[in-house]
Amino acid sequence: MIKVLIVDDESLARVRMQRLLEKKSHVEIVGEAKDGLEAVEMAQQYLPDVVLMDVRMPEMDGLEAARQIAIMNPPPAVIFCTAFEDFALRAFDAKAFAYLLKPIKAADLDAALQRAASATRAQLNGGTRSHRRHLCSRTHNGLELVPVEQIRLLQADQKYVTAYTAEGETVLSDTLKDIEEEFSQLFIRVHRSALVARDAIEGLTYAEGHLAVKLRDITIEPIVSRRLEPKLRQLVPQL
Repeated sequence: MIKVLIVDDESLARVRMQRLLEKKSHVEIVGEAKDGLEAVEMAQQYLPDVVLMDVRMPEMDGLEAARQIAIMNPPPAVIFCTAFEDFALRAFDAKAFAYLLKPIKAADLDAALQRAASATRAQLNGGTRSHRRHLCSRTHNGLELVPVEQIRLLQADQKYVTAYTAEGETVLSDTLKDIEEEFSQLFIRVHRSALVARDAIEGLTYAEGHLAVKLRDITIEPIVSRRLEPKLRQLVPQL
């Protein structure tokens, strides 16, 4: 059973969400809040697995409420449900798990709920701390979400971080330090300017006299700093 808290300042929006959720036998609505302040209070009181929350609300908006909820131990997964696409980047900065645009489709909602509940259970069982499954960036096509499990390499160049996947590369909004802290179980630092996906490491090699990492699906072989060589050699002992 997934315990859900509904948060929206519009009563009709809360009713619509309630009707969507009532059709799902695996969901229990534990409460409804009309603003961010109530959301934080009710999240602490009812300990939901998932908070379905609007962004624009009085008293305290959804972004600030999400930041407050994120410091709970353990925090519920926050899924933003809003009509405004332009808040997406800020939503993920506030540790949102997902971002759904109104009108909400039942299939999209159900998929997000299932993933969020799984992430919450993993956290309770000592799994990863992160609720996010995507990192995001702004491109000429608008907002782009990059699935974390598809990322093989993250490289920082001045103030930008580029994610490399089998499909190509994308400049992200997150800093390398923040990504390392949030996804420490998925990525390992090999250089002050590079993180690699642990499960994408195929081996170690030498490039121009320096130790480098061979990664699945991409041709880039990031250099390993001398300070981090012992850690990498333990992780990849076959060299």
